[in-house]
Formats: sequence, structure tokens, C-alpha cells
Amino acid sequence: MAGHSQFKNIMHRKGRQDAMRSKLFSKLAREITVAAKMGTPDPNMNPRLRAAILAARAENMPKDNIQRAINKASGNDGENYEEIRYEGYGPGGAAIIVEAMTDNRNRTASDIRSYFTKSGGNLAETGAVSFMFDRVGLVEFPAAAADADAMLEAAIEAGADDVVSTEDGHEIYCDQGSLNEVTKALEDKFGEPKASKLVWKPQTPVSVDDETGEKLMKLMESLEEHDDVQNVYGNFELSDALMQKMSG
Repeated sequence: MAGHSQFKNIMHRKGRQDAMRSKLFSKLAREITVAAKMGTPDPNMNPRLRAAILAARAENMPKDNIQRAINKASGNDGENYEEIRYEGYGPGGAAIIVEAMTDNRNRTASDIRSYFTKSGGNLAETGAVSFMFDRVGLVEFPAAAADADAMLEAAIEAGADDVVSTEDGHEIYCDQGSLNEVTKALEDKFGEPKASKLVWKPQTPVSVDDETGEKLMKLMESLEEHDDVQNVYGNFELSDALMQKMSG
């Protein structure tokens, strides 16, 4: 399990999602508004909006908040967000991708650069590390949705490329162009997924020692907590011992 998934699991187990709920809702609402602005406000006709709504529901975001975010897309509130991808190297040379949505490019770039620098890493040019990742579709289901064999069989039938099943749930990976079809096929069998989205999946995850792993997780946490950052991905793997320590 590479940096992104491990980071999410650690944050979840530490209960940080509750402490950050207000900030999390703001980020989810921003994605919903931007997705609705870029396409139609009908999630059945707008895959990106549907994915944003699924993510919001998975975090128990109230229906009123979701609808407000959709309605905001048709209003003239003066908020114009730009999507930017930052790429850099963290401690130990680990590759990190940061996806941000900002109304002030200079402020965000300055903040992200300072996080990398303080961690002992450095921000690089766009394209510097993304070649080490694949842009793929990811569909997530809770562990209770099905056993590993049933999920694997259904995923293969739906046209997916890979399935990772753990006690935390099922991660189904597919070609980015077939994300909607795979999601629909699995939803028909197992109900609504926790998430359906495009992600950066490392091609060859790199193992790091525990000291470097702790520094990387601090950097990931700082980035994730920034208001303009939507997603953070890394190509590193932590030891089981460090995972347990940081989840405590």
C-alpha cells in the first residue's frame, strides 16, 4: 500500500477526520461547485460532479450543504478557482504530487514550496515526478460490501485492472477512461461506492526507513491541512511497525 492510501488510513484511525470536519466539508463543497460549473449540475450527466457528491456523502456531509454547493455554481459569487498540480521530492527523495484548487496561485505556490523546504525536500517542475505514477480510476467500497473473492470476480467482469482488498475495504483500479462504466457495473452489484475518482497511483512504491517515513507523514499532513489542497499522493511505503505507531 503506497503513501496516499497509508496516509488516509492513518488519519482515519487517528480520528483526524472529525477534528478537521469543517475544513474537510469546505474542500468537498469547493470540488462540488467547480465540478458543477465545468459541466451540468445534474450528477447523472456529469461524472466529476457525481464523484464529488459520492465523496461528500462518504464523509456524511449534509444534503443541504451538497445542494448549496451545486447551486453556488450557477450564482455569480466572484469565486473562480484554478486547478494546479504541484510535484516535488520529500525527505529521502520520495516523489509527491499535490493537487490544489486556488483563487490565489501565488499564495498557494509559496505555501506549498515552504512545506517542502521545511521538511528537507524540494518543490520541482510540473512533470518532474508524475512520470513515476499512473493516472487511473479508483472505486472504493467498504469491507462489508463483499468478500475479497466476490469483489475480485465482479471487478474483473466490470473491466477493472486490479483489486486490493484489506480489512479497511476494497480498492478497485481501472483505466481512467473506463471509470464510469466500472463504477456503474460495481454499483449495480454492491450499491453505492464510497468513492469513484481519478488518482495518481505509483508505478513502483519505494520502501523508506521509519525515521524518513515519519518526516514524510508530517509533510503529507501539513499539505493535506492546507485549505487549497484537495489531494496528496506519494510513492513511498511505510513499515507495518510505523503504521501501527502512527495510527495510535
